[in-house]
Amino acid sequence: MRRTRAATTAAITLSLLAATATATACGGGSANGDGGSNSAPKELTYWASNQGPDIAADEATLAPELKKFEERTGIKVKLEVIPWPDLLGRILAATASGQGPDVLNIGNTWSASLQATGALLPWDGRNFDAIGGKDRFVASALGSAGATGQDPAAVPLYSMSYALYYNKKMFREAGIEKPPATWDEMVTVGQRLSKDGKWALGAEGSNLANNIHQVFVLAKQHGADFFDAAGKPAFDGPATVDAVKQYVDLMAKDRIIAPGNAEYAQNQSLQDFAAGKTAMVLWQSAATSFKTHGMKEGDWGVAPVPVPAGGAPGTGRNTNSMVAGINMAVFRNTDNIDGSLAFVKFMTGDEEQRLLNKAYGSIPPVKAAQTDAAFASEDLTVLRETLSTSAAPLPQVPQESQFETTVGTAVKELFADAAAGRPVTTESVKAELTKAQQQMTS
Repeated sequence: MRRTRAATTAAITLSLLAATATATACGGGSANGDGGSNSAPKELTYWASNQGPDIAADEATLAPELKKFEERTGIKVKLEVIPWPDLLGRILAATASGQGPDVLNIGNTWSASLQATGALLPWDGRNFDAIGGKDRFVASALGSAGATGQDPAAVPLYSMSYALYYNKKMFREAGIEKPPATWDEMVTVGQRLSKDGKWALGAEGSNLANNIHQVFVLAKQHGADFFDAAGKPAFDGPATVDAVKQYVDLMAKDRIIAPGNAEYAQNQSLQDFAAGKTAMVLWQSAATSFKTHGMKEGDWGVAPVPVPAGGAPGTGRNTNSMVAGINMAVFRNTDNIDGSLAFVKFMTGDEEQRLLNKAYGSIPPVKAAQTDAAFASEDLTVLRETLSTSAAPLPQVPQESQFETTVGTAVKELFADAAAGRPVTTESVKAELTKAQQQMTS
């Protein structure tokens, strides 16, 4: 039954994408001709992604800012913070039905997929002018806002990359002087740390997007990608199989990830790290969550994500992160187009970019906001350097969100096998990836 449920989830997602590929906006006329109207000028609905340690923390962070926007414009914003495991499904259902929010956050990796549905407002020159201009944004962030050669489907809001966070106390107690720089070192160090009920590395084995981020980077390090040059799925080649196996083997073979992590999907690995149950975690902008869970500055260190033996973070086989971030989009059928544009302008303004990115420990994609001294901390320096030198964007192809669902689920299934003590072999990994590819192409 475990595999049947996974296949059903993927099939539902594929069906939603197929339905939305020909969807058109359902709203009234628009002053700019791109859909939407101004029939409800004094209210907006906003779906925010869960950026903080929990939903309540996000509501506490965003509520005063939305109140500030209401005081300045007279427009009330109804906020809903949606957990990451639920967000893509909610968005796909909204694009299929035509009944979505006015403004929403999307993972930047989904930009091209959601753009292909036609449900999001295109950010042409006129719409960018309405929020202060396209040149305010960092070019790399705009590169993950939609398909090449088309107007972006969204506007960058928060920028991030992956880093290796490590617990300094646990390293000292184990006599380990520095964090691992290569995967061989990760395994060696990890096996020294995994003892007495504690584990070396935390993971989120049931978080499909996180699974994709990790195996995408490892595939780059193996010299491969999950899509060919024509943008077609190529999931089950030898190098991608090796990449996925290497990741799952951290639990199945190397035994440096706790079996229980196969069930994690709601940031439990961050809680374990803060509680001293695990010594390391690969994460984006985790400092705020650590503090919320009781850690103090200096309790953790930050280092680049490991690369293959003999290498250093860079491009090609030394890629060590995907280009991470959150984009802000407007539903094309909004009934408050002017208010939606005003809200995006507010959220991407210099003042709010400094405030919100400080709160979330992320990096502003707005150039002027990056000059704040708060973004020169140890944590953010590593993230910034990774973004500028050794991060690669996930493929901006229409099928990207399906890729996250199908391959992310395949990795989830393999972690479940590892946790249950079932063998994870090259053949079983290839079988899961072949099944995922067939779901994408059937």
